[in-house]
Amino acid sequence: MLRETFATRYVTPLREGGSLPGIVEADDLGTYVMKFTGAGQGRKSLVAEVICGGLARRLGLRVPELVRMGLDPVIGLGEPDQEVQELLKASGGLNLGMDYLPGSLGFDPLAYRVSAAEAGRVVWFDALINNVDRSWRNPNLLVWHGDLWLIDHGAALIWHHNWPTAAASVARPYDASDHALALFGPDLAGAAAELAPRVTGELLAETLAEVPDEWLADEPGFDAPDAVRAAYAEALTTRARTVSGAIAVGRPTEDRPSQAPGWLTGRSHPESEAAR
Repeated sequence: MLRETFATRYVTPLREGGSLPGIVEADDLGTYVMKFTGAGQGRKSLVAEVICGGLARRLGLRVPELVRMGLDPVIGLGEPDQEVQELLKASGGLNLGMDYLPGSLGFDPLAYRVSAAEAGRVVWFDALINNVDRSWRNPNLLVWHGDLWLIDHGAALIWHHNWPTAAASVARPYDASDHALALFGPDLAGAAAELAPRVTGELLAETLAEVPDEWLADEPGFDAPDAVRAAYAEALTTRARTVSGAIAVGRPTEDRPSQAPGWLTGRSHPESEAAR
Protein backbone atom coordinates (compact mmCIF):
# COMPACT_ATOMS: atom_id res chain seq x y z
CA MET A 1 0.00 0.00 0.00
CA LEU A 2 1.05 3.61 -0.47
CA ARG A 3 2.46 5.42 2.54
CA GLU A 4 0.17 7.89 4.27
CA THR A 5 1.08 11.51 4.95
CA PHE A 6 -0.78 14.68 5.87
CA ALA A 7 -0.32 18.08 4.27
CA THR A 8 0.83 20.71 6.75
CA ARG A 9 1.56 23.72 4.51
CA TYR A 10 0.57 24.73 1.01
CA VAL A 11 3.65 26.29 -0.60
CA THR A 12 2.80 27.32 -4.16
CA PRO A 13 0.65 26.29 -7.11
CA LEU A 14 2.06 24.73 -10.28
CA ARG A 15 0.11 26.28 -13.10
CA GLU A 16 1.09 23.95 -15.94
CA GLY A 17 -1.96 22.24 -17.42
CA GLY A 18 -5.48 22.48 -16.11
CA SER A 19 -5.42 20.59 -12.81
CA LEU A 20 -3.52 23.18 -10.72
CA PRO A 21 -1.38 20.81 -8.62
CA GLY A 22 0.54 22.45 -5.79
CA ILE A 23 3.77 22.02 -3.89
CA VAL A 24 3.07 21.19 -0.25
CA GLU A 25 4.98 20.24 2.86
CA ALA A 26 3.85 17.22 4.87
CA ASP A 27 4.02 15.86 8.38
CA ASP A 28 6.83 13.45 7.41
CA LEU A 29 8.98 16.57 6.68
CA GLY A 30 8.87 15.76 2.97
CA THR A 31 7.93 18.05 0.10
CA TYR A 32 5.43 16.81 -2.47
CA VAL A 33 3.55 17.80 -5.58
CA MET A 34 -0.04 17.37 -4.46
CA LYS A 35 -2.84 16.46 -6.87
CA PHE A 36 -6.38 17.16 -5.70
CA THR A 37 -9.66 15.30 -5.85
CA GLY A 38 -11.40 18.65 -6.26
CA ALA A 39 -9.59 19.50 -9.51
CA GLY A 40 -11.50 19.49 -12.78
CA GLN A 41 -10.37 15.99 -13.74
CA GLY A 42 -11.66 14.56 -10.47
CA ARG A 43 -10.67 11.34 -8.81
CA LYS A 44 -10.18 9.35 -12.04
CA SER A 45 -7.09 11.38 -12.78
CA LEU A 46 -5.69 10.32 -9.41
CA VAL A 47 -6.67 6.69 -10.05
CA ALA A 48 -4.72 6.82 -13.31
CA GLU A 49 -1.72 8.29 -11.50
CA VAL A 50 -1.71 5.50 -8.91
CA ILE A 51 -2.16 2.67 -11.41
CA CYS A 52 0.32 3.97 -13.97
CA GLY A 53 2.87 4.99 -11.35
CA GLY A 54 2.64 1.57 -9.72
CA LEU A 55 2.97 -0.23 -13.05
CA ALA A 56 5.94 1.88 -14.11
CA ARG A 57 7.74 1.26 -10.83
CA ARG A 58 7.16 -2.48 -11.01
CA LEU A 59 8.38 -2.56 -14.62
CA GLY A 60 11.63 -0.85 -13.68
CA LEU A 61 10.87 2.67 -14.92
CA ARG A 62 11.68 5.70 -12.76
CA VAL A 63 8.69 7.50 -11.25
CA PRO A 64 8.58 9.67 -8.13
CA GLU A 65 7.17 7.97 -5.06
CA LEU A 66 3.42 8.36 -4.67
CA VAL A 67 1.77 8.75 -1.26
CA ARG A 68 -1.74 8.98 0.11
CA MET A 69 -2.02 12.55 1.38
CA GLY A 70 -4.64 13.86 3.75
CA LEU A 71 -5.78 17.46 3.51
CA ASP A 72 -7.65 19.65 5.97
CA PRO A 73 -9.34 22.42 3.91
CA VAL A 74 -8.48 24.91 6.65
CA ILE A 75 -4.99 24.96 5.16
CA GLY A 76 -6.33 27.16 2.39
CA LEU A 77 -7.81 29.93 4.54
CA GLY A 78 -4.71 32.08 4.27
CA GLU A 79 -4.27 31.66 0.52
CA PRO A 80 -4.68 34.96 -1.36
CA ASP A 81 -5.53 33.23 -4.66
CA GLN A 82 -9.27 32.59 -4.82
CA GLU A 83 -8.84 29.72 -7.29
CA VAL A 84 -6.44 27.96 -4.92
CA GLN A 85 -8.77 28.55 -1.96
CA GLU A 86 -11.69 26.98 -3.79
CA LEU A 87 -9.60 24.00 -4.89
CA LEU A 88 -8.40 23.30 -1.35
CA LYS A 89 -11.90 23.66 0.07
CA ALA A 90 -13.19 21.16 -2.50
CA SER A 91 -10.44 18.61 -1.76
CA GLY A 92 -10.77 17.86 1.93
CA GLY A 93 -9.81 14.32 2.88
CA LEU A 94 -7.67 11.95 0.85
CA ASN A 95 -5.62 13.24 -2.05
CA LEU A 96 -2.43 12.17 -3.84
CA GLY A 97 1.13 13.30 -3.27
CA MET A 98 4.09 12.83 -5.62
CA ASP A 99 7.60 13.16 -4.25
CA TYR A 100 9.06 16.53 -5.26
CA LEU A 101 12.40 16.14 -7.06
CA PRO A 102 14.39 19.26 -6.12
CA GLY A 103 16.70 20.51 -8.83
CA SER A 104 15.16 18.37 -11.55
CA LEU A 105 15.02 19.76 -15.08
CA GLY A 106 12.37 19.42 -17.73
CA PHE A 107 13.43 16.97 -20.41
CA ASP A 108 15.06 18.57 -23.47
CA PRO A 109 15.92 16.17 -26.33
CA LEU A 110 18.67 18.53 -27.51
CA ALA A 111 20.42 18.41 -24.14
CA TYR A 112 19.78 14.85 -22.98
CA ARG A 113 20.32 11.68 -24.99
CA VAL A 114 18.21 8.59 -24.43
CA SER A 115 19.27 5.11 -25.51
CA ALA A 116 17.11 3.17 -27.94
CA ALA A 117 16.50 0.60 -25.22
CA GLU A 118 15.24 3.12 -22.66
CA ALA A 119 13.21 5.00 -25.26
CA GLY A 120 11.62 1.70 -26.28
CA ARG A 121 10.64 0.85 -22.72
CA VAL A 122 9.01 4.25 -22.17
CA VAL A 123 7.16 4.24 -25.50
CA TRP A 124 5.95 0.66 -24.95
CA PHE A 125 4.77 1.55 -21.44
CA ASP A 126 2.91 4.62 -22.73
CA ALA A 127 1.27 2.45 -25.39
CA LEU A 128 0.21 -0.01 -22.67
CA ILE A 129 -1.50 2.69 -20.63
CA ASN A 130 -2.61 4.65 -23.72
CA ASN A 131 -0.87 7.79 -22.50
CA VAL A 132 -1.90 10.70 -24.74
CA ASP A 133 0.23 13.21 -22.90
CA ARG A 134 3.92 12.52 -23.48
CA SER A 135 4.44 14.28 -26.80
CA TRP A 136 7.24 16.58 -27.90
CA ARG A 137 4.88 19.44 -27.05
CA ASN A 138 4.55 18.35 -23.42
CA PRO A 139 7.02 15.56 -22.56
CA ASN A 140 6.09 15.08 -18.89
CA LEU A 141 9.63 13.85 -18.34
CA LEU A 142 12.19 15.12 -15.86
CA VAL A 143 15.94 14.68 -15.68
CA TRP A 144 17.11 14.26 -12.10
CA HIS A 145 20.63 13.28 -11.05
CA GLY A 146 21.31 12.40 -14.68
CA ASP A 147 18.40 9.96 -14.98
CA LEU A 148 15.09 10.14 -16.83
CA TRP A 149 11.95 10.22 -14.65
CA LEU A 150 8.33 9.82 -15.78
CA ILE A 151 5.63 12.09 -14.32
CA ASP A 152 1.99 13.05 -14.83
CA HIS A 153 -0.10 10.08 -15.95
CA GLY A 154 -3.52 11.52 -15.14
CA ALA A 155 -4.58 11.50 -18.80
CA ALA A 156 -3.76 7.83 -19.33
CA LEU A 157 -6.14 4.84 -19.16
CA ILE A 158 -8.51 6.93 -21.20
CA TRP A 159 -10.98 4.02 -21.49
CA HIS A 160 -11.99 4.38 -17.83
CA HIS A 161 -13.94 7.51 -18.67
CA ASN A 162 -16.47 5.34 -20.55
CA TRP A 163 -16.46 1.75 -19.35
CA PRO A 164 -19.18 0.52 -21.76
CA THR A 165 -16.80 1.26 -24.68
CA ALA A 166 -13.62 0.18 -22.89
CA ALA A 167 -13.06 -2.98 -24.95
CA ALA A 168 -13.04 -1.02 -28.20
CA SER A 169 -10.77 1.65 -26.72
CA VAL A 170 -8.32 -0.94 -25.37
CA ALA A 171 -8.05 -2.50 -28.83
CA ARG A 172 -7.07 0.73 -30.57
CA PRO A 173 -3.50 1.09 -31.89
CA TYR A 174 -1.10 3.62 -30.40
CA ASP A 175 0.36 6.36 -32.59
CA ALA A 176 3.77 7.25 -31.13
CA SER A 177 4.80 9.53 -33.99
CA ASP A 178 4.69 12.60 -31.74
CA HIS A 179 6.06 10.85 -28.66
CA ALA A 180 8.79 12.82 -26.89
CA LEU A 181 11.24 9.92 -27.33
CA ALA A 182 10.33 8.86 -30.87
CA LEU A 183 13.40 10.55 -32.36
CA PHE A 184 15.72 8.27 -30.37
CA GLY A 185 14.83 5.18 -32.40
CA PRO A 186 12.98 3.31 -29.63
CA ASP A 187 13.66 -0.43 -29.56
CA LEU A 188 10.04 -1.52 -29.31
CA ALA A 189 10.68 -5.19 -30.03
CA GLY A 190 13.19 -5.40 -27.20
CA ALA A 191 10.86 -3.54 -24.85
CA ALA A 192 7.94 -5.82 -25.69
CA ALA A 193 10.03 -8.94 -25.13
CA GLU A 194 11.20 -7.59 -21.76
CA LEU A 195 8.07 -5.97 -20.38
CA ALA A 196 4.99 -7.72 -21.78
CA PRO A 197 5.61 -11.03 -19.94
CA ARG A 198 5.96 -9.09 -16.67
CA VAL A 199 2.42 -7.68 -16.83
CA THR A 200 0.93 -10.60 -14.93
CA GLY A 201 -2.21 -10.98 -12.91
CA GLU A 202 -0.15 -10.88 -9.73
CA LEU A 203 1.60 -7.65 -10.71
CA LEU A 204 -1.70 -6.02 -11.65
CA ALA A 205 -3.33 -7.15 -8.40
CA GLU A 206 -0.51 -5.58 -6.38
CA THR A 207 -0.78 -2.34 -8.36
CA LEU A 208 -4.56 -2.07 -8.24
CA ALA A 209 -4.63 -2.76 -4.50
CA GLU A 210 -2.90 0.61 -4.03
CA VAL A 211 -5.91 2.52 -5.37
CA PRO A 212 -8.05 3.67 -2.42
CA ASP A 213 -11.52 2.13 -2.30
CA GLU A 214 -13.13 5.54 -1.96
CA TRP A 215 -11.80 6.57 -5.38
CA LEU A 216 -13.42 3.52 -6.98
CA ALA A 217 -16.71 3.59 -5.09
CA ASP A 218 -20.00 4.41 -6.82
CA GLU A 219 -18.58 3.80 -10.31
CA PRO A 220 -21.58 3.40 -12.65
CA GLY A 221 -22.02 -0.20 -13.73
CA PHE A 222 -20.03 -1.71 -10.85
CA ASP A 223 -21.28 -2.91 -7.49
CA ALA A 224 -17.98 -2.67 -5.55
CA PRO A 225 -14.43 -1.29 -5.79
CA ASP A 226 -13.02 -4.77 -6.44
CA ALA A 227 -15.25 -5.10 -9.49
CA VAL A 228 -13.73 -1.90 -10.87
CA ARG A 229 -10.25 -3.26 -10.15
CA ALA A 230 -11.13 -6.40 -12.08
CA ALA A 231 -12.15 -4.27 -15.08
CA TYR A 232 -8.83 -2.42 -15.00
CA ALA A 233 -6.97 -5.73 -14.74
CA GLU A 234 -8.83 -7.19 -17.72
CA ALA A 235 -8.19 -4.09 -19.84
CA LEU A 236 -4.47 -3.95 -19.03
CA THR A 237 -4.01 -7.70 -19.49
CA THR A 238 -5.56 -7.48 -22.94
CA ARG A 239 -3.56 -4.39 -23.79
CA ALA A 240 -0.26 -5.96 -22.71
CA ARG A 241 -0.95 -9.00 -24.88
CA THR A 242 -1.87 -7.09 -28.05
CA VAL A 243 -0.33 -3.62 -28.06
CA SER A 244 3.20 -4.61 -29.09
CA GLY A 245 2.10 -5.09 -32.69
CA ALA A 246 -0.03 -1.96 -32.75
CA ILE A 247 2.48 0.83 -32.07
CA ALA A 248 3.16 3.16 -34.99
CA VAL A 249 6.13 5.54 -35.11
CA GLY A 250 5.87 7.75 -38.18
CA ARG A 251 6.86 11.26 -39.13
CA PRO A 252 6.04 13.70 -36.31
CA THR A 253 3.56 16.46 -36.98
CA GLU A 254 4.74 20.03 -36.87
CA ASP A 255 1.70 22.14 -36.16
CA ARG A 256 -1.20 19.82 -35.38
CA PRO A 257 -2.91 20.67 -32.09
CA SER A 258 -2.26 18.36 -29.17
CA GLN A 259 -4.39 15.22 -29.15
CA ALA A 260 -4.70 15.35 -25.36
CA PRO A 261 -8.28 15.94 -24.14
CA GLY A 262 -9.33 19.54 -23.64
CA TRP A 263 -9.98 18.98 -19.93
CA LEU A 264 -6.29 18.08 -19.58
CA THR A 265 -4.75 20.93 -21.54
CA GLY A 266 -7.14 23.54 -20.19
CA ARG A 267 -7.80 24.75 -23.71
CA SER A 268 -11.23 25.15 -25.24
CA HIS A 269 -12.28 23.36 -28.40
CA PRO A 270 -11.31 24.96 -31.74
CA GLU A 271 -14.95 25.64 -32.44
CA SER A 272 -15.16 27.69 -29.25
CA GLU A 273 -12.04 29.63 -30.16
CA ALA A 274 -13.40 30.38 -33.61
CA ALA A 275 -16.60 31.71 -32.12
CA ARG A 276 -14.78 34.28 -30.02
